[in-house]
Amino acid sequence: MKKISSLALLLLTVCLTYGQSKDEMEIRKLEKKWTKLLDDGDTAALLDIWSPDYVVNNTKGKIVTPKEIVALMENGHKFPKVKRIIERITFNANVAVVMGKELQQPPSMTTDENQWIPRRFTNIWISSDRGWLLAARQSSTIVLE
Repeated sequence: MKKISSLALLLLTVCLTYGQSKDEMEIRKLEKKWTKLLDDGDTAALLDIWSPDYVVNNTKGKIVTPKEIVALMENGHKFPKVKRIIERITFNANVAVVMGKELQQPPSMTTDENQWIPRRFTNIWISSDRGWLLAARQSSTIVLE
């Protein structure tokens, strides 16, 4: 009986670990995907990956919604490229929190990443019947002194 309990516990641990690993891989994949969609200006695909109530607290301290973001893009606004470095992904029930740093291409649009603007970010993903959806984002420029 003790061997069966130990085996059951081991199998449960393996299953839970595998599930988290699978979710983490999916979130990492989605982080890259939505960044590329933003770079490509693909508003239709972005609306599919954002939750209907998606909100962003942007680097200017303004809270914006998909409607405002899409309107900017449709009026020709091109977001600067961003290189995102994920430092941690944590899961709590159906919520994934992604934190890390990013480098944002400056207004000069230089490709020299040594001149890019350093920022910190937090992205919140929610698991839904449509899969993982980006629900909220916070991004702040790091002020170097």
